[in-house]
This record gives sequence, structure tokens and C-alpha cells, in this order.
Amino acid sequence: MYRIKELPESDRPREKLLKVGAENLTDSELLAILIRTGTNGKSALTIARELLKTFGSLKGIAQAPLRELISFKGLGKAKAITLIASFEIGRRVKREPPPEKILSPQDAYRLIRPMVETLKVEELGIITLNSSGSVIGTYRIARGGTTQVSVKVKEILAPAVKDLAEGLILFHNHPSGDLSPSSEDIELTKSVSRAAELLGLELLDHLIVSEEGFLSLKGEGFV
Repeated sequence: MYRIKELPESDRPREKLLKVGAENLTDSELLAILIRTGTNGKSALTIARELLKTFGSLKGIAQAPLRELISFKGLGKAKAITLIASFEIGRRVKREPPPEKILSPQDAYRLIRPMVETLKVEELGIITLNSSGSVIGTYRIARGGTTQVSVKVKEILAPAVKDLAEGLILFHNHPSGDLSPSSEDIELTKSVSRAAELLGLELLDHLIVSEEGFLSLKGEGFV
């Protein structure tokens, strides 16, 4: 088993980063830089590869509980904490300041993306807005399984009524990453729109969100 320092300089993750840039390193090489040192005859690069194999991807490692990382052979507490902190920094960098007004589907997506994009189950919520498009509140309404969430229309509209809102935006995530609306998504959109109108509210949009982006059902002609 080769130690990293015994590899050719061009194959060492740190040296490679300096020469070609972080964007050209593999996932295992980036992890090895964070892990820093190997243990029990395994290099940091080997441990990184085993981590990826065990958890499936960088995303899988980022979502792993701290206790699982601490107990992973070759990591330990200090290295596990370093990984957790690094992934959290990445999440915070990714977040943008939420807009004060929602003037487009992109504005709504920026607001709700940190809430739902990495969830492993579907979650449904709403954004309530005043007449000028300013955000009054953002509410999580219901959480379901990996493929659907069940909720009553009156539960969806209750926060908007409480806020004396003029409009609302419905949103939910698709953990699968597929942004295509289901027949249930379309029917829920129509039901909420009809009920909102009776209450003097306007359903402005319904966004389906994943890590890949978002789909506006208004843009698709369903609102």
C-alpha cells in the first residue's frame, strides 16, 4: 500500500491542486486533502475512496450523521469534524441572501432552495406575500414520504389567511431530482388555486424544487 508521500508528485492531491486547480481534482483527491493523514497502513487517498464507496457520493458523506463518520475506520473524531465543517461551509457559500420581494420564480426559488433541496422526503410549504410582492412569511406545511406528501387544501391556505396575505406561492421538493409534475401535483395546484380565489387570495405559482433546479407550474401553464 502506497502512502501519499510515496506517490509521484504529480499524483499527490495537494501538489496536483497547486498545478491544475481544485476543479480538476477527483472527489477522492479533494477528500484526501481534508483527511490529511492515513492510518493503519492506509493512505488518506485510500480512506477517501472507501468513504465514497460506503456512502455512495460526496452528497452521501455530507448527509451522514457525525457519529457514523467518527466511527468510520480511518477517520476518528478530528477528521470527521473537519469533513462536517467543510460541507457546512459549502452549504453556507451556496446560500444567497433571500429576496425581500418575490418578483419572479427565480426569486422564490432562491428563498426556498436551502429549505428543501437536500431533503430525502417530500415536503410542501407556501410563501405568503402582500400586494407589493414582499414576503410576509415562509411556512412548512407537511412532510411525506420519498415520492409524495398528503395534505388538505385548508391546511395549505391557513397561514395565508392568518397573514392577511394577498397572494401565495406553493412549493414542494422532489427528492428523486425529477422535476416533472405528477398528475397529483397538477390537481393540487388547481384545487389550491380555486380555494384561494374564494378566499380573496391568488395562487401566484407552484414550484417543484430539487438539487437540479426548479420547475414553475405557472410557466408550464398550470396556474
